Amino acid sequence: MQLYTRTGDDGTTDLFGGGRVAKDHPRVVAYGEADGFNVSLGFAAVVCEDAGLRAVLADLQQMVFRLGADLATPVSAGSDAKVQRVAGGDVVEIEAHIDAIDGTNAEQRSFVLPGGCECAARLHLARDAARRCERAMVTLAAVEPGGVSEPAKQWINRCSDLLFAMARAANRLAGVADEPWSDS
Repeated sequence: MQLYTRTGDDGTTDLFGGGRVAKDHPRVVAYGEADGFNVSLGFAAVVCEDAGLRAVLADLQQMVFRLGADLATPVSAGSDAKVQRVAGGDVVEIEAHIDAIDGTNAEQRSFVLPGGCECAARLHLARDAARRCERAMVTLAAVEPGGVSEPAKQWINRCSDLLFAMARAANRLAGVADEPWSDS
């Protein structure tokens, strides 16, 4: 299969389920941010030495790929698009990951500066990418009511919490203390 089609040379792209839009359409920006988020998860995974955290990252990457397909498919495409959407069960699953991982961390008593060991720093970068994706999804939802499902919005919101907990766990596992923020 050839990688280039030349069909996007005019600045437009196809959506799943039909239709073409400009490459800067909020829907394209949203699923583009999901792709960037997935890249950042892979960037963190390559240095993650803990099997449990690595498994969660692998699950997240699979889910972010589903999120991207969900975002690339307008709801108006209906069931003909045959895209698996982010669902309420996915939100429950990510919350279970958050609870399990954060339950191993020391109680947080202040804001924590992003950084620490390399894996934690990369997880913080992934957390930032999740927030960018979330903001793009909020923009899409504002310009296209119903354009982003409630479970998808909830799921992406939980991602940054999970990655924060994972970054703290990575530091703990590496024997690196979290650096508290000081406003002085």
